[in-house]
Amino acid sequence: MAEPAGRANPVLLAVLFALAWAGGAVAYMPFLTILLPAKVSAVAGPSAGISWLAYLSFAGSIAASLGAIGLGYLSDVTRNRRGWIAAGLILSCTLLVASRGAQSLPALIAVVIAWQLALNMMLGPLMALAGEQIPDDQKGLFGGFLAFAPGLGALAGALVTLPGVPPSLFGADARLVLVALMVVVCMLPALLMRSASPAQAPAEAPKAPARAPYSRTTMLRMWLGRLAVQVSEAALFAFLFFWLRSLDPGLSDHIISRIFSITVLVSAPLALAVGRWADRHNSPFVPLVGTAAASGLGLLAMALAPSLDLAIAGYALFGVASSIFLALHTAQTLRILPDPRRRARDLGLFNLTNTVPQLVVPWIALALVPTFGFSGLFVVLAALAGAACLLLLPIIRHP
Repeated sequence: MAEPAGRANPVLLAVLFALAWAGGAVAYMPFLTILLPAKVSAVAGPSAGISWLAYLSFAGSIAASLGAIGLGYLSDVTRNRRGWIAAGLILSCTLLVASRGAQSLPALIAVVIAWQLALNMMLGPLMALAGEQIPDDQKGLFGGFLAFAPGLGALAGALVTLPGVPPSLFGADARLVLVALMVVVCMLPALLMRSASPAQAPAEAPKAPARAPYSRTTMLRMWLGRLAVQVSEAALFAFLFFWLRSLDPGLSDHIISRIFSITVLVSAPLALAVGRWADRHNSPFVPLVGTAAASGLGLLAMALAPSLDLAIAGYALFGVASSIFLALHTAQTLRILPDPRRRARDLGLFNLTNTVPQLVVPWIALALVPTFGFSGLFVVLAALAGAACLLLLPIIRHP
């Protein structure tokens, strides 16, 4: 059942919440992919840098997993979403800038753990608030707007690393300040806007929630389906460079970057169109089944492709389909959570589908690639995408 949106424009709500969510991508993509590795390289040197990054990635993933659940639960209990969002925004930006002072592995681990906790203090309540404010019949549109977040995060990374920019303006330390400022700009409109309807706030939730329109089995199917696709997406994100180089050792970094960028750019407007279609036809889960199936087909094409061009086409299909799946899944998850009073906690449980793959993907690759090559890895990933399709198929008509 759709939640009333009061007198607020639901499209504007979707845009502002998606922009705020993009602020999270602006926070972590430049930091984790560029600025933190550069910091580690400068402090530890090339020889120890890889092991340092492994420790930091592991510690950060654990902190993000636990923080999303625990801090989300606290925002449920205190019934003050905006207060937690504001506190997380201030703390995460402060810790981001403060990371420039960390000069040892223990100090960097401490900063990354604290920063991940602060980031999830902001993002968990933010998505829960979006679930309370955006009506169900606009959640497909919201998911479409969410697909723009990775592109904005990547754009932020490109902006802070522009070559030839005066160091006095964008030096290594100043880059962290610039990222923090961009996060604030993205977050403030959603944080400051008036609530769509006071009746939707957690403080007004009934003592005993009404029977949920979707069962816990549906929630489990959604969780497992996302985990399956997320493992495939994380594997491709980590090993795309090495796979393409294995097909053509002469392939330049620029070409590989362009392939990835074009896929991201194409997927965002397509997700918006597909999400809008889902709203208009009251079919929130049909696109999830379709894009999971398309992701599996793309992975099979990658595994069996006889040429570089066909392999890249298979990756493009997988990249676009999986991006649409993950964006729309995030939005539609908001409608199937069983207890409105524990929305942020349950979203924290769904966040495990984002962090767990980061811990298991390297071991899956190590188990498969040396023996079966990348083709063997892609066949297994295609099976996971197919499993996601089968898991979600029953909830199209029978939630």
